Parts: sequence; C-alpha cells; structure tokens
Amino acid sequence: MKPIFQRGDHNNAHAFYDGYYVAGTSEWREICALDKVANILALCRDVPRHTLLDIGSGEGALLQELSDLHFADEMRALEVSTSAVNAINGRHIASLADVRLFDGYSIPYGQGSFDLVTISHVLEHVDNPRALVHEAARVGHHVFVEVPLEDTLRLRCNTSIGHINYFRLETIVSLLETCGLEVVASKVTNPGLSYVYRGKSGRSRIRQLALRLAPGAARHLFTYHCALLCRTAPGPVGDPSSG
Repeated sequence: MKPIFQRGDHNNAHAFYDGYYVAGTSEWREICALDKVANILALCRDVPRHTLLDIGSGEGALLQELSDLHFADEMRALEVSTSAVNAINGRHIASLADVRLFDGYSIPYGQGSFDLVTISHVLEHVDNPRALVHEAARVGHHVFVEVPLEDTLRLRCNTSIGHINYFRLETIVSLLETCGLEVVASKVTNPGLSYVYRGKSGRSRIRQLALRLAPGAARHLFTYHCALLCRTAPGPVGDPSSG
C-alpha cells in the first residue's frame, strides 16, 4: 500500500492532518476518547492538575470529556491541523482557555508552565517523537503519554492512518526515560470500548484474558494500549537534538 506521506515530509504530513477533521466530530473518536480518559483518570488523579496542556488534541473529544469531569481548572491545546483547531473551537469547551496551531515540535510556552501535559495517541504519528517528548518535559511537571503497543509478532505497517512509529512496552519506556522523564506509573490496557463499538467484543474478551493470564506473551501477539505517567527527573532535560 502506498503511504499517505513519507517520513520526514512535514508539508505532506501537515496537509494530511489538515483535512482530517473537516467533517467535525465523529462517533468513533468520541467512543475512543472514553478509554483514553479512563486511563488519564486512573494514573493522574493524585497529581496537581490546575493547568493542563493537551498536545495533538484532534477534534477535541478528549478535552470535552476532561472538561465535563472538571478534571483541570484550565486547559490549553496544541494542534498541527487547522481543521482540528476549528473543530475544537466549535465545541466551546468550558475549561479550555486556548487552542493553538504549532509546528508539531516547538511548544510555545515557557519552562514548567503546566502541572500536567497529556500526549494521548500522538507519538505514533510524529516523525521525531524524541523532540516532542523533550518539549513536553520542558513545559510540564508531569507528562502523561499513551500509545498503542503495535510492535508485535503480527505487525503490519500501515501509514494510511498516519502511524509511522511502532512501540513495545520496553521501547516507549526507554524513549521517555532517555528524554529526561521518570516513569512513575504505567498501565497496559485492552481497548475494550472501541472494540465493542466495532462489534468485535469476542475478540476483545480473548485479548483481555490473554493479558490477564500471560501478559508478556499477550503483548507479543496482540495490540494493547499503554498509558504512562511521568515526572521530570532531577537535573537538566537535555538537548532535544541529541541521541
């Protein structure tokens, strides 16, 4: 299959996502947001969250759910897509103070500006995930990351949905730790709600049972989601261009 865009081709990548949300909200992304919010609540309830920055907010389904739950006093969002910014603004989210376009890497806020930065299902899409994680570590005291664990024995690369990076549990942990973050909590989950929505509840139950009985083997066979809560480790974060 011919990819939608090539790694390193930022203009095509931005064009791809710029047209991604022209239809506004979708029921599928609304359903997926419920799983994402559940993982944020599970790992981040006890960390300060007066100010929250969400990176790669898409059409704003996650922001809407967090706002409805009064999860943070003030939220801000960053997106590479004009259609996403328009979709988010169209929601009139109560807790959202601002949504801005950015280049996908350089975050337009100062050191330690936010109690919590969330990057949910974004790193699999970006050409240089290390640069983005370094920036998140710079502006946030805590960073929440969620990615699909797609680097399995059954991996089939498919850039038609914009995934250009494929993670295992070990590789996402290594990425975060080598960007100056300390992983303080993590959770591997089966994306159950979205599978029920797609009529694949039987497959979801098999995956859930495998994860419970033999988690290591299950992660090699099936795709799960991994949520991680990190805090900035003592000392300098480092140079985003290194490594």
